[in-house]
Parts: sequence; C-alpha cells; structure tokens
Amino acid sequence: QLQLVESGGGLVQPGGSLRLSCTASGFSLDYYAIGWFRQAPGKEREGVSCISSSDGNTYYANSVKGRFTISRDNAENTVYLQMNSLKPEDTAVYYCAAVSSPYSDYVPSAGHEYDYWGQGTQVTVSS
Repeated sequence: QLQLVESGGGLVQPGGSLRLSCTASGFSLDYYAIGWFRQAPGKEREGVSCISSSDGNTYYANSVKGRFTISRDNAENTVYLQMNSLKPEDTAVYYCAAVSSPYSDYVPSAGHEYDYWGQGTQVTVSS
C-alpha cells in the first residue's frame, strides 16, 4: 500500500525553526515529484514548495522564499522541508504529496496535480 507519512511538526516560537519529514512506504520516491502544501483554518490549501524527481528543480511560494528549503534523500525515501524564521502566519497543517514524474525536472505546484497525500502534521508558531 502506497503511503506518505509526515512528521516533525509542533509548537515553535516566532523566529524558530522546524524540519518536516515526508517518508514514503510501499513505493520508492526516486521517480516522484514531491510537494509540500499547507492549510490554515478557514483558508484554502496553499502550495508551499515542491521538488522534481530529478532533484534538479525546486519551487517555493513567495511567502516562504528565503526561509524554507526543500530537499530529498532518496536513500532514506524521505523528503524534508526545513523551515527557518517561522512566523505566526506559517501556522497550518502541512501535507506532503507525491506524483509519478520519472527523470523529470518538472515541479508541479498545484495540488490537483498530485496523486498521493499524507495525513498532515500540525505546525503552530506562537509565543
């Protein structure tokens, strides 16, 4: 069974850092583009960052550019989202998603382009 599991969320003060992990089971992430999305209460889902299967291309939403970094470790079958300089407006449930895109530099930034989703991890930025 194909499954994505997010971890690493929690409560952090403004200016702090968290690293989210997205680990796959039942399939290899090597040939998949991976995206991170978030949804805050009362708001629409927002694409945060994504990385191509080739690891050659990345995308960042303007709201996180310069603060968040996406990376992948295919040996660990995991994609990471390093979040620095966190702000209260970063508070949301964060989801990772995967879509098959072998040997590609394509970075799908829209949620409807993804086939597999994790259950989400809560990130709360508050003093």
